[in-house]
Amino acid sequence: MSYKNKTFVSFDGDSDIRYYRLMTAWKQNDNMPFNFYNAHDLNTARDTSTEESIKQQLSVRLRNSKVFVLLVGEKTRYLYKFVRWEIEQAIRRQMSIIVVNLNGKRSMDSERCPPIITKALAIHISFNSAIMQFTLEKWPSFEESARAEGKTGPYYYNEEIYKSLGL
Repeated sequence: MSYKNKTFVSFDGDSDIRYYRLMTAWKQNDNMPFNFYNAHDLNTARDTSTEESIKQQLSVRLRNSKVFVLLVGEKTRYLYKFVRWEIEQAIRRQMSIIVVNLNGKRSMDSERCPPIITKALAIHISFNSAIMQFTLEKWPSFEESARAEGKTGPYYYNEEIYKSLGL
């Protein structure tokens, strides 16, 4: 069994790629305390590849990932070809799931969140480097304990956590 230390980021490649790119820019910025081991660095899936071929490449990334980050934008709820498949894989593989609302909402956004993940054990946060780094560090161990206790459903941080991070 390989050591899983990667973070798989799922997003609408047409509408929300700028947020993913911003995450990678935060990671590269030495003045920001933001870091994650990006599963997308493992291999490349080209747009010209077949759906089956792309899913094979995505499977390799998912197999090497411990954390699944879903960037939720305006259209995420309606994406079925890849994003929904990635969510299904994350749930099936019992990955630590972090749902990031691109509209700033700090709890589950029932209007934008894909229905498949609304009852899954996941934490819902806003898009900001400080809360995202905090969650990448804290959520996986909490999620593991919660899963062992049979807990499910959406989680979110209270306002005190955001305030402690200066948000």
